Amino acid sequence: MTAHHQDGHILEATRTGLRPPPLYKVLLLNDDFTPMDFVVDVLQRFFSMDGERATRVMLQVHREGQGMCGVFTRDIAATKVEQVIAHARQHQHPLACVMEENE
Repeated sequence: MTAHHQDGHILEATRTGLRPPPLYKVLLLNDDFTPMDFVVDVLQRFFSMDGERATRVMLQVHREGQGMCGVFTRDIAATKVEQVIAHARQHQHPLACVMEENE
């Protein structure tokens, strides 16, 4: 750190304790009713995944019960969750989308 002089006083730069905002994972949860091709479409539409990656995440949701769509700041994660749920309900699918703090 550097000391600066101004009007006979010494000014020292201090570091603030700012940390980056916490990040949140957005997850899709498996159900027995939502078609796999709809899940792939959701991943491409709302998470900008290419077809291959969207298919891999969809299969992870199907096999493991959940799949991660991405990691975002809180506001973006919440918006994506709302968009996915609204889109699924509009198409009469029970697809669940949640967010949890990334550790």
